[in-house]
Amino acid sequence: MRSHYWISAPYRAERDRLLTGLDLPPLLATVDAHRNLRGPYTAVGTLLRLIGPDALLLRPELAFRHRIEIQESTPELTALVPVVRRPLEQSAKGPGSVSRYPARLHSLRISHGLVDFLGAYLEALDDGPRGLVVRNVQHADATDREFLAVLLRRLPAERLTVVLLSDAEPLADPAGPLSASLPQALDAHAVHLVGGSATPAPAAEQAPADDAGTLRLARLLVAADGSDEDADRLAAYARLEPAQRAALHDLRAAEVALAAEAEPSLRLGALPYHLERGSDPGGAGVEALRWAQNRCKYLGFYQAAVEFGRRGLAIVDALQNPSEWWEFTRDTAVALAAAGRPEESAAVQDEARRTSADPVIHMKLAYETGMLYARHFPEAKRDPGQARAWVNQAIAIASLLEDPGERTFFSVFNRNGLALVETRTGRTDEALRLLDEGMERLDRELGLGERTWHRIGLQYNRAQVNGMSGRLEAALADYAVVIDADDDFSDHYFNRGNILRKLGRTEEAVADYEQALRLEPPFPEAHYNRGDARLELGDVPGALADFDRTLELEPEHVDAQLSRAVVLADLGDLPAALRGVDAGLAVEPDHARLLCLKGRLLAEEGALDQAREALAAALRSDPGLAEAWAVKAELAFEAGDRDTAAADYDRAVDLGDSPEIRFNRGVVLEAAGRFDEAAADFEAVLARMDDDDARERLDSCRRAAQRAHA
Repeated sequence: MRSHYWISAPYRAERDRLLTGLDLPPLLATVDAHRNLRGPYTAVGTLLRLIGPDALLLRPELAFRHRIEIQESTPELTALVPVVRRPLEQSAKGPGSVSRYPARLHSLRISHGLVDFLGAYLEALDDGPRGLVVRNVQHADATDREFLAVLLRRLPAERLTVVLLSDAEPLADPAGPLSASLPQALDAHAVHLVGGSATPAPAAEQAPADDAGTLRLARLLVAADGSDEDADRLAAYARLEPAQRAALHDLRAAEVALAAEAEPSLRLGALPYHLERGSDPGGAGVEALRWAQNRCKYLGFYQAAVEFGRRGLAIVDALQNPSEWWEFTRDTAVALAAAGRPEESAAVQDEARRTSADPVIHMKLAYETGMLYARHFPEAKRDPGQARAWVNQAIAIASLLEDPGERTFFSVFNRNGLALVETRTGRTDEALRLLDEGMERLDRELGLGERTWHRIGLQYNRAQVNGMSGRLEAALADYAVVIDADDDFSDHYFNRGNILRKLGRTEEAVADYEQALRLEPPFPEAHYNRGDARLELGDVPGALADFDRTLELEPEHVDAQLSRAVVLADLGDLPAALRGVDAGLAVEPDHARLLCLKGRLLAEEGALDQAREALAAALRSDPGLAEAWAVKAELAFEAGDRDTAAADYDRAVDLGDSPEIRFNRGVVLEAAGRFDEAAADFEAVLARMDDDDARERLDSCRRAAQRAHA
């Protein structure tokens, strides 16, 4: 049986020695993951440039299905797939005017799509198992690490044997919340081979005895774009004068810039790497880092955006270059918050407040700090009062701006933030007032029109507030306007689908979920919601397929485990249903509905004592779970304990008065000779649904009651 491998050793020669000792299938590719080469998706992009054209030739339908993943990870292949349309973005004037950025989990969805693409290619090749070797994993960007974690979990080694090579240091996850942990994936899915060499292998080149030799080795190091670990080359580079090192980086930067015309991913790796070390770090270096940071923030590669920002801040001086300093600072703080690192974002903002006295900067910082307290800090630290105080400060400063257009724009923008605070505190009417006022003011004072970023942003926020406050038809009207102007964003359709579900328009909801899935890489929440809606429509195979897909993408999705187990139980596959329940309980041991279902399934299998234990645990977790009381009552009735069964059904009816629970209580009461009470239950069932059994039992109870009263 094949396995994935992780090889770690202090020096490359030892890693290579261990690699050559493996019995691997034919290699699909060997790639380098060092982020200095091409930044985010360095390893993925290298792999796709090798296999992508062939994969799209063998499976042309993959071009549309994976167009987003391919364009965002490997821009060199953009011409091979349909262009992603973003009309609202195309109408924006300059990168700063784009106000919508991907969610933190967008990169995880890209990783899943890329694994799907790779799996489809291997299937198309149909020539047995293959191997993939990935070097320099210790230097991989967070996007590559996330992809590798998903790859190790989802593709078995029998199809693709993955070998990761790193140095001897432990592989650590990036800071912030995890979407997929590479160290955890390695522990679960790979054999770890550790090299023990304590000294480097002999160098390929002898240590130079003259300046020409030193320069030659240093040039080789620079040509490796920051990915070389050869000790002699590193030493030669260190011996050069600063001006000599800068000149080498300038020459290499010129070569990379020329190559980047055809391979734009170099602009996220080698190009900024050399320009910030060349002769003009404050000019060309800063420009390259700003482009890279802005691009990464735009694509949702927030960890990389933070790194580029910090590299830029190490170069610029706030007094000499205040504009560049502020751009790096602002985007670093925003990216940290988006990456789930709000404490670090707050520290960057506090440092900026200590550095600058510019009122506009303080206005923007006040707004961003308000958002930390409103949405980004952990729940225990969120503070609506602090959020309102900071946003009010931003609003106050905006009212003092001299330029009328800026005064209007920032006043509306900051009040939009205040609307979020009001929504979080349940003051939805005030939130709607702020949003309505903002849209009216933008129209009246700036004439921006409805099809602009910030106008649509306000309408989208109003749609969300209307939806949360139960104004469902108003929310639908807002989403109609938003989608008309911004029809390529999956969240719009996903959110509208949820509104349509609440309105009972289930078929329309399914259509919206399907559109959301077309516009975004694999999206487990949309699959789950579509599965739930399909189940409501009676499409059991479709629902089961969606729940399976949800769990393939997110094995710890407890609600999907529960829904899938319920379907399997209804289909009579009790062992599979129990396995699903146990998998869900492994994630959330106190999940009351899973425990309740476990009790029901165990009872059906005859394991009555275990069933009672599961039901007792369910009720300890949630004493208000009507279904658990009903199953407990059923067990008591089957054991002949009619009094306990009736009492438990009484509790179930009080907590969740469904026709099924009423009917079952009626059966118990009828068996106990309490015919009038049983008849009342059957009457209640018939008042809500037509049921022949309930009608027959009602007639029987009425006759029995008449006989008892005669």
